[in-house]
This record gives sequence, C-alpha cells and structure tokens, in this order.
Amino acid sequence: VGVWRLASLFDQLEFPVSLLVNTTVYDHCPEVIERFRSRGDEIVAHGRTNSETQSGLDEIEEHKLIAEVTKRITKEESRAPEGWLGPWISETTKTPDILEESGYKYLLDWCHDDQPTWLKTRKGEILSIPYPQELNDIPSIMVRRNTAEQFATIITDNFDEMLVLSRQQPLVMGIALHAYIVGQPFRLKHLRNALIHINKSRNDIWFTTSGQIASHAKTVSIK
Repeated sequence: VGVWRLASLFDQLEFPVSLLVNTTVYDHCPEVIERFRSRGDEIVAHGRTNSETQSGLDEIEEHKLIAEVTKRITKEESRAPEGWLGPWISETTKTPDILEESGYKYLLDWCHDDQPTWLKTRKGEILSIPYPQELNDIPSIMVRRNTAEQFATIITDNFDEMLVLSRQQPLVMGIALHAYIVGQPFRLKHLRNALIHINKSRNDIWFTTSGQIASHAKTVSIK
C-alpha cells in the first residue's frame, strides 16, 4: 500500500520520479508501473530482481541479463530504457562497456560525486549520474537504524547545504525511496515534511529525472 501513498504525495507536490524497475514487477504487479507511467515518469532498468546480484556474472551472462531486461522494458513501455541501476547497485568491471554497447546513455551505480561524470568505455563513453547512498532509506533506516524523523532531517539538512553550494556550481541531489519503508504512515509523515520543505525552493532548483539530467549533460561541457 505504501507505493500508492508515495504516488499520491508525488502528485500533490508535482515531483517527477525516476522509477527503478525490476522486470519481475511486470509479472507480479504491473499496476504499480502503470500508476507511474500515467504520471509521465521515467522508467529506469534495474535488472530482473533484487534477489540476484550482477557483480558475480561473467561477461556473457551479463550481456544476457542486460539484453533480457532491455527487451522486456522496451516491449512494455514501447521505448528502450536509457538508464540502468544494477540490482543491489552491483556491477562488474565490464558493466559500463556492456551498457554503452547496448545503447544505454547513463548508469547510476557510481556514487562518487555530486555531478554527472563521463566514464570512458572500450567503444565510447557513458554518463555516470549520482545515485544517493546517504539520502537512501535502506542504508539510513534499515541499516543505520535512523528514525523516520532523523532521515527527514538528513534530507532537509543535505538540501539546505547543497542549495548554498550550488551557487558555486550545479549539483545533483537525488533521494532514493522504497515504498515498503517510507510508505509506512509513521515514516511517511516525516518524509512529507521534508519534501514540502524542499518544494518551497521550487523556483531555485530543477525538479527532474535522471534521464533529463543525462540529456542536459550532453549540451554542456562537464568533461
């Protein structure tokens, strides 16, 4: 039920979403994807299931995984996904190469900066877009045992400081949310307060998706 609560909150605040999709969701609860598709949100490839990791695959197996996921999302969405986040944020040393050769424009596995970064591949380059490890409810709440209120404070404090820092250079701030965690009412209350706080600065920032960031990065020099 948490996913519907989050979708309603995003509607209220007019927040765009990059929806990280395991393709097994199409088999078990396609109505969830439809809810976000109807909002015009971006569908980002996230492997088949988070019950498996990508890091232990050899190159042939990894090619098969990426090809299978790409084919399924393309069939369901009538367009190929542009971005990839490995299941469990895992990858091999060949992942950027395979993704670039498979037509992907960006990946989210690297958490090394607050700006997009071009990664060299064996046949070209692919854009790394920051994916949050700190502003992420799994490590924050489930691993570090932060309370819902603490997680909300982390979000607002990070946003306030990055807003100041962004006067010197453009920055990317993402928030990674999982419905079964922050969709719980006692956590949703604090998340809502944090997002409302961010929304007050709507005229000063760009609310967007990772795919739109990737498209914009092509038009500016960030190399």
